This record gives sequence, C-alpha cells and structure tokens, in this order.
Amino acid sequence: MTPATLIARDTDAANIEILPLQAALGAIVHCDDVRTLGERAFREIYHAYLDNLVLLIRNQHLNDDELMAFGRRFGELAPASPVHVGQKPRDEKHPELAIISNVIENGLAIGGLGDGEAVWHTDSSFFDLPPTASILYSLEIPPAGGNTGFANMYLALDTMPAPLCAQVAGKTIKHDKRYTAGGQLRHGYTGQEDLRTSPGTNHPIVRKHDETGHLALYLGRRPHAYVNGLPLQESESLLDALWAHATQPEFTWHHEWRVGDIVIWDNRCVMHRRDAFDPQARRILHRTQCKGTAVLAASRGTVSGRHARGHLHEA
Repeated sequence: MTPATLIARDTDAANIEILPLQAALGAIVHCDDVRTLGERAFREIYHAYLDNLVLLIRNQHLNDDELMAFGRRFGELAPASPVHVGQKPRDEKHPELAIISNVIENGLAIGGLGDGEAVWHTDSSFFDLPPTASILYSLEIPPAGGNTGFANMYLALDTMPAPLCAQVAGKTIKHDKRYTAGGQLRHGYTGQEDLRTSPGTNHPIVRKHDETGHLALYLGRRPHAYVNGLPLQESESLLDALWAHATQPEFTWHHEWRVGDIVIWDNRCVMHRRDAFDPQARRILHRTQCKGTAVLAASRGTVSGRHARGHLHEA
C-alpha cells in the first residue's frame, strides 16, 4: 500500500457523526482516522460539506501524501500558487501543496501569508476557474491568535436589502490580477493602473453553485475590485455596501485552531479571514485545493437563492 492510499477498510457510515454548529455555517465531523474512511462514510462527509459549507475534523495525523490523497476525494487537486521571492522553493514531489506559515528557516520563509491579518476574501477569485474546496491541516499553532473566520455567502445574499439586490442584478466584478493573496504586487505591474482598465477576471456578483443549484454572493477580495460598467466612485460605494453587509457577525463562525485539525470549506459560497498573531510564535498549516469550475451567473433577474441550510444535496 502506498502512503497516499486512504481506503484501507470500509468504515460504515453509521460511525460518522455530523454536528452542525450553533452558527451561520459549519459543522464538526466526528469520525475515525480519515485515512480509513470507506466510500459510504466519505459520502456522508461530502454531503455535510455541501450542507454546512465548512467542516472541522479534529485529531488527525497525516503526512503530505495522505493529506493530498484525502483532498483528492473532494475533487482533482489544483497546482499551488508559485512561491514568492524570499520563500523556500516548493517541494517538487508535492506541487499541489501550499504551506501557510510565518516560520523562517535559514533566511527563507518556509511558506506564505506570514503572521499578519488576512482580510475577508475568497481564494483565487482572479482565476477563470477559482478553486472549489480548500482543505487546510494544522501542524503547529500559536498559543493565541491566528484564528480563521468563515462567512456564509448564501445567507448574505438571502438577507440582502431589496435596493442592494436591485443594484447588483446582472452585474459583474473584475477581480484584480495584479496582487497576490498576501498583497504583494506581481511582476510587470506598477500598482498605479486605473481600476477600470487594469487586468483582472470578471465574475458575476451573484453566482449559482454548480452542485447545489443555490445562489450566493461572490465578492472575491475588496482591495482593487471594480464593478464593471460603473463610474469608479459608484463602484467603490457599491462594493463598500456589499462588504459591509456580507461580513456582518451573524453570517460568520470563527475557528480556534488545534494541532491535528482539518478544516474543509467551499470557496463557491464561503469567504474567510485570519486574525494576526505574535510574530515570535510559530504557525504551520498545509493546504491543498480542488480545481475550480466555471462561475455560473444567476438566471436573469434573479438575486436570491433562498438557501435553507441542511437541505442542499440530492438524496
């Protein structure tokens, strides 16, 4: 058996316990070692992922091959983003693995995103096909800080005031390509480009989930975004209103990490953020993501999916 082989025996689905959180999204999954999950058990977990948007599985012990093998059960894995200047070269054995860390070894960062705050965002929304599932696994955690927040974009859309719904109907956002997730300017850009003509990928503000069929707000990142076709100041005002609505505390859940946690979330209908933490503390997490699908627009004139949590997947 190779290290990446996960299905060692068929764990009965009755051994899986899904406990939805008392929050706008999220569920804790109680199960055995994820490396031993049988197909029936995994299908229960996958349905819970679609229903609850974010899953937490605790007390796991995975090497990188095993993490990626688990990730592949959610879909084909996407190559990780290129490392940046000052970072340790990626392990060529694991091109789909990203290291999220502030640790410096021999003068080089072993991963990305450092120790600062990461503001609300959706991963890689500047891609034509943004990732579906993100799977993040914790190896070292600081004694305080570094918590990750998640926001339910189904619920944000369903509760949006009618005037704001009317403003976004049929509109798209340009998701800026000039900056990395950590805010670094990519090679070849000055940062002074006009937002109306700067390079980026256009996606509908209201997207249809390709598996559940429900509608969600799809905002990407606030910095450098632009609502296509609007005067710049109108675009800024509309984006400010959307973000103020979508990131209200009642749409969120915040996870306090422990070593051995796996968190899986659906980038198609979830935004996330991270708290800053002590730069002297160590934080190391490994992440893999599933290849994306086309961002589907809502039907003409439709801006609300009326999502009812817990009733998304087909029987």
